[in-house]
Amino acid sequence: MSQPTYTFNAQVRNDMGKGASRRLRREGKVPAVLYGAGKDAVALTLEHDKINNAADHEGFYSHILTLTVDGKKIEAIVKDMQRHPFKPKIIHLDFQRVDAKQELNTSVPLHFLNEEDAQKAGGVVVHHLNEVEIAVLPKNLPEFIEVDVAGLGVGDNIHLSDLKLPEGVSLVELTKGEDHDQVVVTVSAKKTEAEDGEAAAEEADKE
Repeated sequence: MSQPTYTFNAQVRNDMGKGASRRLRREGKVPAVLYGAGKDAVALTLEHDKINNAADHEGFYSHILTLTVDGKKIEAIVKDMQRHPFKPKIIHLDFQRVDAKQELNTSVPLHFLNEEDAQKAGGVVVHHLNEVEIAVLPKNLPEFIEVDVAGLGVGDNIHLSDLKLPEGVSLVELTKGEDHDQVVVTVSAKKTEAEDGEAAAEEADKE
């Protein structure tokens, strides 16, 4: 299945400061900055609604995007996004340029498979991580990493070092030492009705 593509038109922004940014937002634009690959940072503006719609899709955060700036196509990834605290609006975006020859560090989501097997066996699947930071060349950037929990029993878990990584992908956390081999997912025992009742009683006593 072909992967979706994300292409956005962007304009170079010369007006800086909070006042200018507020004016842009009133005009339906979102301010952004593009940096990386050994080049100077460039302030940009993009159409808010197109970015906001794309941001509803998981792939927007893990795909290489194409920004068309002054007629030139630039490949980049989303490094940071600031949202309005209660309105469905994006306040600011950070993009990092992509160099085909240089590894990039970025986060990709985890997709958990066969959770129903553990549930049928009387367990509860507990996610400790929902995304991981990877180092990878742009050509090998995966949309997500799969975590298969089939065959796990109650008390079993999967660590970072247990993940089956796509070709050319490494986990940044594991480069920091063995003590960074975090637990990704655990299968815990289901609570009995008696245990649930005791927990509720304890909460009532605290109140």
